[in-house]
Amino acid sequence: MSNVSYSYLCRLMKEKILSKASDLFLTLGFKSVTMDDIAAEMGISKKTIYSHFSTKLKLVQASTFYIMEKINDGICNICSGEQNPIEELFYIKSLVMDQLKNEKSSPQYQLQKYYPRIFKQIREKQFQSVNQCVLDNLERGIKQGYYREEINMDIISRFYVNGHAGLINYELFPVNEFSDFDLKGDFLEYHIRAIATEKGLKILLNILKK
Repeated sequence: MSNVSYSYLCRLMKEKILSKASDLFLTLGFKSVTMDDIAAEMGISKKTIYSHFSTKLKLVQASTFYIMEKINDGICNICSGEQNPIEELFYIKSLVMDQLKNEKSSPQYQLQKYYPRIFKQIREKQFQSVNQCVLDNLERGIKQGYYREEINMDIISRFYVNGHAGLINYELFPVNEFSDFDLKGDFLEYHIRAIATEKGLKILLNILKK
């Protein structure tokens, strides 16, 4: 086997491990899933996993960034579409909910509790990408007449990013009392009502009726 072929197979296996580990972490939780679980699910040995990720910590870190990149790619695809800025926000909410899967396993809660350093890294990187996404959405919304012209985009985008991050404050919103689906939906409605014109409110009400 040539060096090129071997290198390609190694990259392919690493990608498969990342994909399966990410899926299991989101379904069952970062703390709950073991390296044995991942190996058994893939039908490979733990040794193979450890040849690519020397510790579970490194696999968790790689998986969280892998998940975030998938979400960011999905958001970019949505933003390149033809829907109006308000519809766009609801499409993004649905995408994130689909990607993060099982709120009952509380993957974000487990990441925050058991891997706080990784959680902090993700939060910092998310701020950069989400803040820019919100700024672009606000700019287009104002130009198209869905958002009020007088809003301060920089302040509103930071309100949004900080408020959205607060939804995973599990002391404020215990997972056994508040549905992640309801929290994100109510937060998004709150955000849009605060900045929308009459034209924007009509779009919002039509979406909520559906």
